[in-house]
Amino acid sequence: MPKTIDLLTELISYNSSDKKSANETIMFCHDWLEKEQLQPEILTNDGYKMLICEVGKGKHKLVLNGHVDVVSGKPHQFTPKIKDGKVYGRGSADMKSGVSAMMVAMSELQHINLGDTTVQLQLVSDEEIGGKHCAAYLTEEGYLGDFVICGEATQLGIGFQAKGILQFDITIEGESAHSSRPWEGENAIAKALKLHENILALPFAQASTEIYDKPSINLAKISGGDVYNKVPDICEVSYDIRYLPSQDYEDILSQIKGITDGTIQLHLIGPAVKNDAENRHIKNLANTIKETLGSVDVAIFGQHGFADTRYFSRFGVPAIEFGPTGAEWHGDGEYVEIDSVESYKDILVNFAQHFTNK
Repeated sequence: MPKTIDLLTELISYNSSDKKSANETIMFCHDWLEKEQLQPEILTNDGYKMLICEVGKGKHKLVLNGHVDVVSGKPHQFTPKIKDGKVYGRGSADMKSGVSAMMVAMSELQHINLGDTTVQLQLVSDEEIGGKHCAAYLTEEGYLGDFVICGEATQLGIGFQAKGILQFDITIEGESAHSSRPWEGENAIAKALKLHENILALPFAQASTEIYDKPSINLAKISGGDVYNKVPDICEVSYDIRYLPSQDYEDILSQIKGITDGTIQLHLIGPAVKNDAENRHIKNLANTIKETLGSVDVAIFGQHGFADTRYFSRFGVPAIEFGPTGAEWHGDGEYVEIDSVESYKDILVNFAQHFTNK
């Protein structure tokens, strides 16, 4: 098996779905890189470990960013299985295949003249729970660069934009009454359901761009009522809205506040990723993918979810998602295609070699 796949199967065997085990996985990566004659450094913030490793001495910096943490899985998913050209297991696609390819790429790049380029590997341990302890910390501490590749599985395409995230709760008040005479009260649950329909009709919900048909609006939770024979006077609804790069979350909140007398409590706000497809590094990466794989059409698209790219983009650093071919991440049948992992590693090496020359 290729070096990338041997490393990937070792990484999958770590159940890195909590802080302790994710930290242990970071230390495994540290030891592996040291055995490859590299000089990784461990940083810690809020108890979460991160790894930084560099090759090259140039003033232009390419950042390879990966996360070793995974969502929880069933016990058998942490015993990797290889079948029909695929590696199955928790984290195989999201995103230990990207991490293994980046690590092997670093071991190869240390022996190549990179000219005026420095390549920095960043491995973090909390992306699946929001990234505020690692990627947020790293970017605030100045670990940025000229261009960032986050190794999420993208089928070897380039996710050059990503929707922003806006999560909030709305507490809606009604008026209680006996359920045999509901007209004497105001049903807070019914009021919440009507509000949902009105939110879907707001201007922001109808917006689109060349990349996205519309924002994503999920009524994620609803809680109200306590007994059968009473009209509920309180209802809380929780929303997860992924808004377009062209939109402003404050405008979205303003539109919603305009149609409800409920109380809004913010839970999470994350900026959209707004890269231009004409960015020279994105165009050069697309050309490198074509050169490495042969004449293929490279998909350049917008992501509906979000990754650690958003922490770099808030500082004006172009950051994209680009990784191997896989499927069912967070699912029971998660897998990555073996050939794509090797191809991904080769693309990273080729791109880094010519990062400042193209």
